[in-house]
Amino acid sequence: MKNLSILLLISFLISCQEQPAQPDIALIQKAQLIHMKTLTLDTHDDINVKNFTDSLNYLMDTDTQVNIPKMERGGLDVAWFIVYTGQGELNAEGYQKAADNAQSKFDAIHRLVDEYAPNKMGLARSSKTLDSLRKIGKRIAMIGVENAYPIGETLTEVKRYYDLGARYMSLAHNGHNQFSDSNTGEFDNTAKHEGISELGKKVIDSMNYYGIMVDISHPSKEAIRQTIAHSKAPVIASHSSARALSDHPRNLDDEQLEWVKENGGVVQAVALALFVNKEKHQKHRDSLKTLEDKTDAEALTALKKEFPPVDVADFVDHIDYIKNKIGIDHVGISSDFDGGGGIEGWKDASETFNVTLELVKRGYTEEEISKIWSGNLLRVLDETAKIASELQKAK
Repeated sequence: MKNLSILLLISFLISCQEQPAQPDIALIQKAQLIHMKTLTLDTHDDINVKNFTDSLNYLMDTDTQVNIPKMERGGLDVAWFIVYTGQGELNAEGYQKAADNAQSKFDAIHRLVDEYAPNKMGLARSSKTLDSLRKIGKRIAMIGVENAYPIGETLTEVKRYYDLGARYMSLAHNGHNQFSDSNTGEFDNTAKHEGISELGKKVIDSMNYYGIMVDISHPSKEAIRQTIAHSKAPVIASHSSARALSDHPRNLDDEQLEWVKENGGVVQAVALALFVNKEKHQKHRDSLKTLEDKTDAEALTALKKEFPPVDVADFVDHIDYIKNKIGIDHVGISSDFDGGGGIEGWKDASETFNVTLELVKRGYTEEEISKIWSGNLLRVLDETAKIASELQKAK
């Protein structure tokens, strides 16, 4: 059961909102009960190793969007902490520098769960481990790798990453690498492999073999098509939304959504304003630039009313769209907190309940909300693990 602080959060919402704007109390209570019962899982939270020291870490209420106190206040059960490495040169020096960076983030996550907060948070490597940790009241960390670039050309690193706890990995990030073309090629009309390379196929094979989900959020459209065709396991888009609602290469168009459905995968809609509604986001940002006194609360309120920021309702529009296009079994939730994510109403983990509230307002059932928050993603995780076991037995 979630921390009782969620009860205080709901009471605060009821007492502070103006009567005309607040949902009815019965609806809030219904959302509260669903939120407390549902396993809430966010598949993308970036980290900075500076916040993983003995004097500053997530046991404290740091100025980050995610930490344990914020997770407790908002009722967020699972945060996928990201081992992210930016794209560098495709040579031995670049690979080594990237490998060192990736290792520092793996080490930071392990320090958090093993040394700093072992009584508050545990690392889950499977859905069964996740269930066990939740039953004893711990917040849960899981690990995703954003950009396979640090592996270099050493495929044995895939197993080592698995052993360190990685349960999903993307072949590329912003920039083409040794494995895959990136979505950034759409901006400058470039490609390195016209999809994925032969080495990229071998990495996918290794990920399938050991049980690491393949993440398609950053590769190019053709690379995504080839990845889905090659993978023996379902894929995930760990933090992408619907391109039909916000036209950005990082979002998935209708054809790509259909590929994911046919593959049995899941799209984790992301609460990053640019990807949710780029026109609305730009208008809001432009309006703020016109304000001379940024501390003028009255002027800020007026501008916000005329040019509102992207909010939770806009975000749930993407969940609606993906659900209606490819089905309730293929959509999930991510924030991209501490990596650019955060919208009005879900600015950090402490406001996680607002997403559930919006889903309840739109008529989603408890079963559907459970699938969206975690069920669909964990289904893919379990299927990936099952396929890995079968591949290992067949060897």
